[in-house]
Amino acid sequence: MNKRRRLTGTVKSNKMEKTVIVEVTRTYQHPLYHKVVRSAKDYKAHDELGCNIGDKVVIVESRPFSKTVTWMIEKIVQVEVRQEGVVSQEETIEEVEALVAEEDVVEEAAEVVEDEEESAA
Repeated sequence: MNKRRRLTGTVKSNKMEKTVIVEVTRTYQHPLYHKVVRSAKDYKAHDELGCNIGDKVVIVESRPFSKTVTWMIEKIVQVEVRQEGVVSQEETIEEVEALVAEEDVVEEAAEVVEDEEESAA
């Protein structure tokens, strides 16, 4: 093992091509007030492994890849399991209501067409 610093964090964003933003949280005791303090810091890391949002990863110091990227993903510790296409509950309810409204309109239009056909005959 070499002397490079290693941090464990969660992938917060993967919108860039080969760069991810990793949020590293730490807890420590305040030196004067002795209260437990939680802090979080974001690091930009070079990603060759293809991380997704929510994955727990280990990042390691490396040579500068760009002006702001000096960390790289060493390994993925835990993969976040996500279902694709799943949206929030409110959006799902709105979509279902819209579909029900469309079906009602279609049924009413079908009844109007049938009434017109009967009257024409």
